[in-house]
Amino acid sequence: MTAVVFAAFDELALAERLAERLGAIAGVIESRRFPDEETYLRLLTPVADRDVIFVGSLDRPDPKLARLVFLAEAARDLGARRVGLVAPYLAYLRQDARFKPGEAVTARSFARIVSSAFDWLVTVDPHLHRYASLAEVYSIPTAVLHAAPLAAQWIAQHVAEPLVVGPDRESEQWVAEVARAAGVPYVVFEKVRVADMRVDLRAPDLAPWRSCQPALVDDVVSSGGTMIEALGLLARAGLQAGTCVAVHALFAGDAHERLRAAGAREVATSDTIPHPSNRFSVLALLADGVRSASAFGMRAR
Repeated sequence: MTAVVFAAFDELALAERLAERLGAIAGVIESRRFPDEETYLRLLTPVADRDVIFVGSLDRPDPKLARLVFLAEAARDLGARRVGLVAPYLAYLRQDARFKPGEAVTARSFARIVSSAFDWLVTVDPHLHRYASLAEVYSIPTAVLHAAPLAAQWIAQHVAEPLVVGPDRESEQWVAEVARAAGVPYVVFEKVRVADMRVDLRAPDLAPWRSCQPALVDDVVSSGGTMIEALGLLARAGLQAGTCVAVHALFAGDAHERLRAAGAREVATSDTIPHPSNRFSVLALLADGVRSASAFGMRAR
């Protein structure tokens, strides 16, 4: 029986396009708030004996988590065969250890909640720190998709004579992959701690690259502070204005405006998180990831 794809939150267009790619039904959810701020949810599309897929990025996750669990439980109660989650951005991977007595290890707590509600998970470039894979914290099958080829393709098409720049050594593996896919050179800056609360960036010799247009790339841009400092280093080295490219457009506060004010030629992100800076889409990547996950019980068209 045909699967049903629901938008868990506000990404209606992404859910509808994903349903079309999968040959699935685009489901409809009725939702409103009671006067006491509790949420009313109703799945208007029948789900009995169907595979059900909820689509929604988990940026700013705290207000979203209860709704997500309620939707998954409702689908199960209504007879869904399997309930899967497509979360283009996956939150709560930062606090992956207890650094001080009494701290909550929220990465593990969040993973347990999601694993208990869903049968499988598809996501894009999770920002893993000390975990080698999501399997260390998620007890359900997970498919991790990679947007580096999409970022590389965008850079190759929109940046003339690009030099891919990594803002720090932590980004080098991802930066190297983007540069390799685009067929262009790359350099990586280094973070140097100069005081207890201050970290500066240091650049390699950039003189050989003065004819290039820098493309600063990272998987996530949140505060934008590192990219802003990198833009300044590039400008002082005599390079052209840099373009900032990221997969996940978190942009805390006015980070996007600050990047533009710092001299970024353009800011380009994927649509894992809806934002005006979105320039390349992960839709085909998500569809292929769900289709290819035979262990999840999805049947290809």
